[in-house]
Amino acid sequence: MSVNRVTTRTVPEEPGGVRTPLRGRDGELAFIEARLDALDRGEGGIIRVEGPAGIGRSRILAEAAAAARRRGTRVFEGAADPDERFAPLGPLLEGVLTGEEPLLGAQRLRDLTTTPGQRFWLLQELGDRLREAARRGPLFVVLDDLQWCDDLTLLTFHTLAAGLSSHPILWLVAVRAGSVPPGVRTTLDRIRQAGAHGLVLGALEDRAIARITEDVLGAPPDPDVLRLANRAEGFPQLLVELLGSLREEAVTIENGTARLLEGPPAPRQLPSVVRRLDQLSDEARELVRTAAAVGGTVTAALLAELLGRSSAALITAVRESLDADLLAESGDRLTFRHDLIREAVEAGLPLPLRQALSRQVAGLPPGRAPADVTEARGVAPGDAAEADRLRTEAAELAGTAPGTAAELSLKALELTAVDAPGRPRVIAETIPLLWQTGRAARARELGATALAAGGLEPEDEALIRLALARLAVQFDFSEAVRQARAGVALPGASRTVRGRLLAMLAVGLSMSGEHAAAEQVAAEAWETAAAVGDRTAEATLTTVRSAASFHRMDLAESFRQAERSAALADALGVSTSLWVPEALWYALLSNTTGRTAEALAVAEEGIRITREQGRTAATRMWLMTRTRILLETGRLSDARADAEAASPTTDDPGPGNLADVTLRYVMLRVALHTGDRKTAEAYAVEARRMRSDGAPVVRHFGTWMLALMADHEGRPDRAMAELDAVMTSPAADRPAYAGLIDPADAPVLVRMALRAGAHERAAQAVATAEKRAVLNPDLPFLAATAAHARGLLDNDLAPLVRAVRLYEDCPRPLARASALEDAGRKLATTRRPEAVPYFETALSLYARSGAERDVARVRRRLRAAGVRRRPSAAGLSETWTELTAAELRVVRLVARGLTNQQTAERLSLSPHTVSSHLRRAFTKLNITSRTELTRLVQRRDHGR
Repeated sequence: MSVNRVTTRTVPEEPGGVRTPLRGRDGELAFIEARLDALDRGEGGIIRVEGPAGIGRSRILAEAAAAARRRGTRVFEGAADPDERFAPLGPLLEGVLTGEEPLLGAQRLRDLTTTPGQRFWLLQELGDRLREAARRGPLFVVLDDLQWCDDLTLLTFHTLAAGLSSHPILWLVAVRAGSVPPGVRTTLDRIRQAGAHGLVLGALEDRAIARITEDVLGAPPDPDVLRLANRAEGFPQLLVELLGSLREEAVTIENGTARLLEGPPAPRQLPSVVRRLDQLSDEARELVRTAAAVGGTVTAALLAELLGRSSAALITAVRESLDADLLAESGDRLTFRHDLIREAVEAGLPLPLRQALSRQVAGLPPGRAPADVTEARGVAPGDAAEADRLRTEAAELAGTAPGTAAELSLKALELTAVDAPGRPRVIAETIPLLWQTGRAARARELGATALAAGGLEPEDEALIRLALARLAVQFDFSEAVRQARAGVALPGASRTVRGRLLAMLAVGLSMSGEHAAAEQVAAEAWETAAAVGDRTAEATLTTVRSAASFHRMDLAESFRQAERSAALADALGVSTSLWVPEALWYALLSNTTGRTAEALAVAEEGIRITREQGRTAATRMWLMTRTRILLETGRLSDARADAEAASPTTDDPGPGNLADVTLRYVMLRVALHTGDRKTAEAYAVEARRMRSDGAPVVRHFGTWMLALMADHEGRPDRAMAELDAVMTSPAADRPAYAGLIDPADAPVLVRMALRAGAHERAAQAVATAEKRAVLNPDLPFLAATAAHARGLLDNDLAPLVRAVRLYEDCPRPLARASALEDAGRKLATTRRPEAVPYFETALSLYARSGAERDVARVRRRLRAAGVRRRPSAAGLSETWTELTAAELRVVRLVARGLTNQQTAERLSLSPHTVSSHLRRAFTKLNITSRTELTRLVQRRDHGR
């Protein structure tokens, strides 16, 4: 990604290259001026400008930026681009790093954008830079076309806006009205809840239209010209382009009035429409031109017929046309966003092509050409035939375009009478589509309302409960079990539906950690699925079998079943899946057993595919899974950034159990590795809530998190007390190993138990680790964890060294660093020089991972071993009482003019650590810039 190229979009060039005055927006500009007045008084905030394409959002932003500059306010302008939406943070960085006065430290920020694994630190650094700039004067940050922003830009925007709300920073963002990606909608909801001011731009009033017409044509319009101008329906861009196309050839000025030379002019091409058409793919351009030739509203089925393709083959072209603001959705039909746009497209078609398309439409057999070829057909509530047609189309599109399918299903629901016998079925079909596209709260409300109304037939109630169980799997494991169990208990449900409910019950019990009950239910579900030939239930139950084998430590069988499940689900298609996505379990399994590179590849492919398909729920599940993988591969800053990007929202139904065992667990582990006590304490609060959850696995995770926190605080006795409930739970449901998910935590538990004097607990953890390794001899990672745990228990160097050697073949740097540190610790008691290489290698691994607390601990061990390679802070404590020795080393080098990277190289640290030390030092010293820091060092150290 390049952040040097300025792509800020202001206002398209107007006829003759002359910009007309802004008309009809006095109220909006007055409001912005009032907010700029407040900014001058030190009050920041957010203004959200919303409106359809061509309504003048960018012009408002340009005028606002100009007004701010006239006041002497520092302005940053950035804009998103649909062609560059995958460039992380591109729109925001473009604004603050380019222009007349970029942020200080721009090169440092550019370096972070191109360095892998720096997203979290980039966000922190950007926040620091904006905070520093705001202390010198108010800032006005303008961000256009929010709907095209990538996920990281959206996260950074609302995080910075919230974190810097007490500073004089005014954010002005513009977003297209109507349907936007779920991530954008979530961001808009969050800033609205945070008090953002909204400006919704509507069509211009008649007086403004007349004034603009006069501006463009050079004279007041007569009634005929004004009627023509009113065809733009108050959209300034279309109005100006329409008038500009007529000015030279179709309008004359007579007696100081603009008049038409002849009657109404023929449709003409418009520059903005031509530009948007040129940016489309060949397939999308062909689709738009065909729709223009048909005229009026049109169905995808008709377009498919005219283009000689299937409806499914048009999905990408339709989506592209919608994103380009050329077409819009009107129920189950497509229409042009404005009639002038349709005319402009049609005007660009050769006459023979228009005539051929007209003949083709007219020649379709009766019943094949929809009524909307000439005009939209009215549809009234209670139209069962139309509702059935919409349901059929939604089912066809569910696998490839779930967002469109959800809208069609909702439309079918609107057309279905409240007391219609088929309404519960439509509800059951709509719930999973809403959930998959990020509207889980609405989906749950729809189902809960139907159940509360009562009077449902057993089959209908069973289908609704099945849909609710599927939805709940991501948010509330216990609720998933409750809904599935209630559905299974219904008398009169069909065998197919009952079999699927049993399958979902087995999934819910398995995810809850109730392994014995899950296996019992799965056995019954298998019989039912086999009897009715339900391959969908079979795919789900194969995942449950894999989880059961994993719990029994038969990992070879677990992998075999996981691969079979993923293959079955893939062959059947995602729209038929009960638990989306089955392949997610395969990624978790691979990561847990040390096949981390494979797990990461599977997760990233899952994220890519589900994003392309618009499956918001599945994307978040994949992101949650990837946080676990990134944690265990030692990419701590990336794990933290992913966890924040996929964090639960206030609209999520339920406590977010999947987030509990992924995001919240990861955030606590990262905080402990990096020494971030404040964050660790915040997630310890979450852990206490998790410990009382209805799902055993969530309780186990919460308990383990609290044990880790207690051990971090130097209270091993308390840590072991926290684990009592887990270690004494029924064997059938007890976690397969002490660390709950990661075998590498077996040594952590052994170390914790030995510090608490709980030798029996430590021995139990070692026995479990060794049993797992023996049962799975083809997985060296498990052998490494067992050897590591045994070496700690027996205080024996040989197994520790063996663990170090085995870890070399596993992409688990933190686990390997821990074994190196423990081996070095053992050697240091009798053969100190031999311990140093172990400590130094561990130090390097910890540093590369950004594990600052672990780095500090190993440095202490090196000093104890006689290594004195870095300048000592001795004698300076009275001068620099605020700083630690590590922070002081960084401060003095930075004050000499070294960059963060140069400082990191000089001190053998990671750049993450240097940046973190520097931020903490700035806070402790109450300074905001390197210039202030340099002056302070000169004054304190040299008396200048």
